[in-house]
Amino acid sequence: MRIRPWTFIFFSLSLLVSLGACTSDNDAATHGSLSPGVTDTKIILGSSLALTGHAGYLGTQTLRGAQAYIRHVNAKGGIHGRTIEIMAVDDSYDPPKCLANTQHFIINNEVFALFCYVGTPTTVKALPLVEEARIPLVGMFTGANALRQPFNRYVVNIRASYYQETKDAVRHMVKDLGLRKIAVFYQYDTYGFDGLIGTELALKEFNMEPVARGWYIRGTEDIDEGLDRIRASDAEAVVMVGTYDACARFINRAWEQDYTPAFYTVSFVGAEELARRIKTDMPVKVLMSQVVPAPITDPETDSDTVNEYVSFLKEYFPDDTPSFVGLEGFFNARIVVEGLRLAGRDLTREKFINAIESIRNFPLGPGMSITYGPNDRQGLEAIHFTRLQNGRFVPFYDWVGLRRELEAKP
Repeated sequence: MRIRPWTFIFFSLSLLVSLGACTSDNDAATHGSLSPGVTDTKIILGSSLALTGHAGYLGTQTLRGAQAYIRHVNAKGGIHGRTIEIMAVDDSYDPPKCLANTQHFIINNEVFALFCYVGTPTTVKALPLVEEARIPLVGMFTGANALRQPFNRYVVNIRASYYQETKDAVRHMVKDLGLRKIAVFYQYDTYGFDGLIGTELALKEFNMEPVARGWYIRGTEDIDEGLDRIRASDAEAVVMVGTYDACARFINRAWEQDYTPAFYTVSFVGAEELARRIKTDMPVKVLMSQVVPAPITDPETDSDTVNEYVSFLKEYFPDDTPSFVGLEGFFNARIVVEGLRLAGRDLTREKFINAIESIRNFPLGPGMSITYGPNDRQGLEAIHFTRLQNGRFVPFYDWVGLRRELEAKP
């Protein structure tokens, strides 16, 4: 019988994970009831994320947001006498690197749980190992449907999904802005496909479909062919599912060619970096959905998590600037800490997951709370819209005013 190379690789990984699990059981027997990545004084979380490359800003901000809260918790004595450490490893938004990092975390019994992974193609690549090793994966910076369906006991989502983002965006485009010709520009991988499918499903509810689909290869800025295809369709709006470099290049090039539709991007694009790359002298109309509120302090809500994020970031990373991405990382840390607190001193992975399941109405700020359950690993549901104005994305609500702008044409 002929064995295909990929079959052998998957078998090898499964065998290694199984051996790692056996080692874990032996270690637990030798050192009491401690799980991998847990000592008498420390809990170690493993994070594979982009710290360099074309998505490096997203990984760096996610990590710093999480670290801001965890450092605060550690300064207060940690959780049940243990401090929390994040073992962060760069994967440059490259799926094979993410897979290798995850394998290393699991096989060497280095971490208690996986935390703050960034990106759809990378995180999805690691899912088989998560399932095989039964290791918690918490707080991913991706809205991929594959992390939600089918249900996985060990995968804990905190942010809303891309399907939810695109559904709300399309509804506003069609009902509030009166647009009928909507195109999709996407990254040609699992991330882009997820946004494309989400948009198609949302349009289907209005008996519509994209008037054009344009794409580019991950890690490049080769957007010209996709732009040409979408421009030829005379689309009134473009849904963008990519990274900040490629999306900014698309928007800038479109305006250079006098093509002036409304642009909408999902949250993963990264508000601050996209804004920085779009030419400020263009009256461009760019919307972005967010899965967390704006990272702006509000003196009327002193206990708000957003205020805590801004305060802790200033304390532990004084040279950094609050961001939507960083705030999401901060939310991730709030949930993982709450799960560890509820799990108790006698910490195991199963007790941690059971603790996550027990979370009910955990507050993350005004109008925001998270509830999980035995068959529920979806946290936040709300979508917040922002608009590019004066070089930054700010909260946006005036759909009637935007419709007038679009009808007037520049």
